[in-house]
Amino acid sequence: MTRKKNRQVRLWLLMVVAVVIWTLGTGFMRSIAADDEALYESLKIFSDVIELVQREYVDEVDSHELIQKAIQGMVQSLDPHSSLLPKEAFEDLQIDTKGKFTGIGIHITLQDGFVTVISPIEDTPAYRAGIEAGDRIVKVDGERVNDLRGAVNMMRGPKGTKVVITVMREGVKKPITFDLVRDVIPVQSVKYLPLKSGYGYARVSNFTGNTTQDLEAALEKLELDGQTLKGLVLDLRNNGGGLLNQAIQVSDLFLESGQILSIKGRYKKNTKIYSATISGTPRDYPVIVLINGGSASASEIVAGALQDQKRALILGTPSFGKGSVQTVETLRDGSGLKLTIARYYTPSGRSIQAKGIEPDIFLKFRRLDPDELTVDENLLKEKDLENHLEAEPGAEGDTGSESEDAPSEKERRMREMDFRVGPLRLEALQSDNQVMRALEILVGYDIFQSLNL
Repeated sequence: MTRKKNRQVRLWLLMVVAVVIWTLGTGFMRSIAADDEALYESLKIFSDVIELVQREYVDEVDSHELIQKAIQGMVQSLDPHSSLLPKEAFEDLQIDTKGKFTGIGIHITLQDGFVTVISPIEDTPAYRAGIEAGDRIVKVDGERVNDLRGAVNMMRGPKGTKVVITVMREGVKKPITFDLVRDVIPVQSVKYLPLKSGYGYARVSNFTGNTTQDLEAALEKLELDGQTLKGLVLDLRNNGGGLLNQAIQVSDLFLESGQILSIKGRYKKNTKIYSATISGTPRDYPVIVLINGGSASASEIVAGALQDQKRALILGTPSFGKGSVQTVETLRDGSGLKLTIARYYTPSGRSIQAKGIEPDIFLKFRRLDPDELTVDENLLKEKDLENHLEAEPGAEGDTGSESEDAPSEKERRMREMDFRVGPLRLEALQSDNQVMRALEILVGYDIFQSLNL
């Protein structure tokens, strides 16, 4: 009976492969005609391996799961940013880029084995109830939690539904219980405040569908704050990327003409040039962009465009180096296929793939506090990732990412600095040496301009 079942599975696999090849069309068939024998031989070997694993492996295996893992291995062997996204991961990616979700409103991380609150999001159920940064979430609706994905799935839910969160807090002996009602939570990718009269600060944490709109609103408020804006610090540190169109539109806020970005793929449909358009609100004040090893993909597009167009000075440390473009296709089972389709190039024709953006002024991050040690970056970069693309097709040697995605959670953690995107406080920025150096440069530039030297 088992042998008959194995034969049926093998026949099914071969039929699936045949249908896939047929649906790809005659163009694909022509391209493999000279090598079709080797291709079909490889497909037979694949089928043989599936059958052998099913028949001989020590434990019973799931055929569907085996095929999913085979697809994942195939795609991941191409480059670090191509992958098969299971349904839950695909839904999370869609939430990250849409700019809102329903839940309780907290940023969390896994710290010392506990799901720990980084910060509550202002004006959300968690914030209003009194959940604090550092709280350790031990239970959700009475069930213990010990991993991030499980905690996220348990806390998210339809608007208006109730959830009970139990936390342990330092200095409090007994667990604290919060009865919350889920609500729509905006993913706030832009935060801002005046550094001093005439000088503004805006931090972009990632590029969601609302980023350009939110940044434009922030700039309008800064520009109306007391007097004409004399300079802006645009903080893209630890910005892992996001939507390609948002990176282009954000760059366009500061550019009136010229190229922003070009992308080049194998086919014409994936080869495009994006140019700036005349803005209804010209912004000719000086801009300093802060970057570090956590600035990747879409944030590198903005930094590269403003640097090449001589529109901004770049300060910090070299960026991540993700100069590739991904697209995500929805598959019939609700999963997604994320696939690299092109490389991107800055206006001067630079590919930053596996290289990164080099700052005009190199300055490592540290807190301006004599009791704190300087924080040196030892961050994972694109060139450190296995199977990373080279800067140009066929390029060889050590070259040292959009973009429709941010780097993986593992990558984000490995390059995480000691500052996070939480509620902005002027006191915190005043102890940030990179922000303060940027402000000094802007003030000094304005003084020199007024001297008419």
